[in-house]
Formats: sequence, C-alpha cells, structure tokens
Amino acid sequence: MTPVIVDAARTPFGRRGGWLDSVHAAELLGHAQRGVLERTGVDPRLVEQVVGGCVTPLAEQFGNVTRTAWLHAGLPWQTGATTIDAQCGTAAQATLLLAGQIAMGAVDVGIACGVELMSHVPLTYKVGAGLGTPRPAGWSIDSPDQYTGADRIAVHRGLGRADLDAYGLRSQQRAAAAWDAGLFDAQIIPVTVLDADGRERVVTRDQGLRETSLEALARLRPVKEGGLHTAGTSSQVSDGASAAVLMSAERAHALGHRPRARILSQAVVGGDTTYLLDGLIAAAERVLARTGLRMADIDHLEVNEAFASVPMSFARVHGVDEALLNPLGGAIALGHPAGATGIRLIATAIEELERRDKQLAMVAICAAAATTCLLLERL
Repeated sequence: MTPVIVDAARTPFGRRGGWLDSVHAAELLGHAQRGVLERTGVDPRLVEQVVGGCVTPLAEQFGNVTRTAWLHAGLPWQTGATTIDAQCGTAAQATLLLAGQIAMGAVDVGIACGVELMSHVPLTYKVGAGLGTPRPAGWSIDSPDQYTGADRIAVHRGLGRADLDAYGLRSQQRAAAAWDAGLFDAQIIPVTVLDADGRERVVTRDQGLRETSLEALARLRPVKEGGLHTAGTSSQVSDGASAAVLMSAERAHALGHRPRARILSQAVVGGDTTYLLDGLIAAAERVLARTGLRMADIDHLEVNEAFASVPMSFARVHGVDEALLNPLGGAIALGHPAGATGIRLIATAIEELERRDKQLAMVAICAAAATTCLLLERL
C-alpha cells in the first residue's frame, strides 16, 4: 500500500495566555480533527486509527488526549487512538507512524494530529513533576538544556549575537509578509473562543507576529546569563493543534479523493547530546542518501525554528540557499506549540509546492532524541 496525504491543516497558533487560552486542549485538538475531516469530506466512520502527538501529556493533556479529543468532538468511538511524545517532532512522527501502518496494510484511512496548550501545561511542567529525574546512578552523559544546546550550536558554527538577531528579524518579516499575502489562509481551521468579556470571537490568524527591528532585538537580554539566544531568536511558547488525513493511494482513488502529497523518504535520528538540537543535519543526510538526491534538488525547505541557530547551522552545513529556507518565516514568529508544529510544517510545505508548481519539499525538526526529517513529493 502507498500512503498519501489527502490534506493537512491547523488551528491558528496563540501566544501564551492569549487568544486560545480559554480553550481546553482536548477541545482544541478535537476541533482540528473534525475540521480536517470536514475540509476533505471524509466520513469519520472510515477512520480506523488516529495517531496524535502531545509533548507534555500531563494535567488536561493526560490520559491519551487524542482519544479524549476525538470523543469530545462527537466522533465515532470505534476509532482507535494513540498519543505519542517525540518532543518537537511529535506531530511529524505521528504522521510517519500512521503512514507506516498504511504501508503495511493495517490501516486504510487515518488521521495524524497533535496539540499543545502551553498556556495551561507548559513544557517546564515535566521538570517540575520530576519526570526522568533523578538519573540512573553513574549517569555521566552531557545533556544540556535546550538554550545551552542552541548556544553551543551557535558557537560551534561561528554564529554571533548579531547573526542570530538578523535571523530572528527575518523570520518575523517573512511571516508577516506571508500572512499579508494570504499564504497561510488555506491551512487554517478557524477557532471560536470567548474573550475576557464572555463574547464570542473567531480566531483566524496566528498571534505571535511582532513588529520589531535589529535595534530592538539587540536590546533583549539573553535567556541564559552569558548566552546568545533571546526571546526574539527563540521559538514562542504557544497554543495550537494540527491534523492531517492520510490514506492508502488505492483507497483515496476509490473514494474519489485527490492526494496532495506522499512521503518519499524519512529518517529519525538521535542528536549529539553535546549540542542536543543539531541532529537534523544527519537526518537530512540520511534522507538524501536513501533517495540519491542532493540538497540542490529540493524545491522548498521547512526547518523548524526552535532557536535561530538550528536552521542557520543546517543551512551552513548543507549549503542551503537562504531564499529556500523557511521563506514564510517560522516558529520564531508563528509560534511553536510543540505537539502540533510538525503538521504545521507539512501543511506549509505542501501548499508552497502547489502554489509555486514545484515537486519536492524537505521538513526537518530538531529534537534531542527523535530528530525527524522527511521528504515530501507533491502529487
């Protein structure tokens, strides 16, 4: 069986404590699940498996939030549901796991999805709950926090504070230009929320965009004392959900759906613990080696902007044309609800291939343990 992507979409992304703060995580994810089904006209009863991502499955996101969301949205109880945590690559990993089930003939129709309501369940909650600590006796692996890892990457690649600030400004400017041009409109599932006065408001746009300048960015303090990254060069704490419909090509044809893309190749690697977030370089190398392609063959690149140094390092090592790297901005401007970002990147890549009449896109997402890279072919 050949797995294909019929559609990929997302809710707008809200700032911490912002537009989506009044929504429960399961409600937001269920809205994305139902929304992508309504966009495609797929009968929910045909969906055999939902694989969802959530990086912090605690508090309201605990207990298989994928299943809770599905049921709360009024969708069939017969559908199986699984929730995974693969850190920042979670939604992309959910997509790859579902594609694998389709490829082996276990599923014909499924949904990959992801959610993170970081306003309610911040990633730091994991640390506060003591999960994974203390380490086993004799643990001696250098495993820095994300900010330290990002700063180490910057130093390793010869990137200074001014370089990172310039990238942060570019992300904001590109995202603003893309929104002004309506380039994100088609991937958005609007969300109706209640404002502080109890009135309904329909959210259709990402909240994280900021008007800034190099001078303003230069005045920001580093997140870590003596560090290089600031709030202006780091991904935003955000709320959001995303979902994608996958099918076997044979079932899509039988149902009359036109697939938009397929996953041509994929790789998941562990990152060097010293740098934590630089593993996407090796993941991309593996994907290219498997396909016999070169980076010059790729028409569009989405490299998650966890921190400015991550896509900048990727571009330096692989000789990427800056015009092809995150041309619509990224998580620094749009936000990074960790469990949902992967499908946001996939949706953007597919739409850009269609808009520009191109063929191949690469999506790469850094994570300490499960760095994910996949190659999409437009159909």
